Amino acid sequence: MGENSKAVRVRISGLVQGVSFRVWTRFRAEEFGLEGWVRNETDGSVTALIAGPETAVSAMLKEFWKGPPGASVQAVEAEPVPPESVPSGFQITV
Repeated sequence: MGENSKAVRVRISGLVQGVSFRVWTRFRAEEFGLEGWVRNETDGSVTALIAGPETAVSAMLKEFWKGPPGASVQAVEAEPVPPESVPSGFQITV
């Protein structure tokens, strides 16, 4: 990753499971050229780890507030993580 890289772990809550949020996230992340993963949590939230150029990460954080059709996002909480902790590519995990 480049000098202007940023990585964050994001927790998205609201109606975010059962609406293809993970598939939508992978699609949008790949469009932005981001790396990382996304998964459902047992509490009904979705967690994503995203990394890439700072502008792309910021754009994705804004996209999380919209979500896919059918989603109703109530909160998007992001915390920085070391960029080297993010795997290459973008995966849906369990």
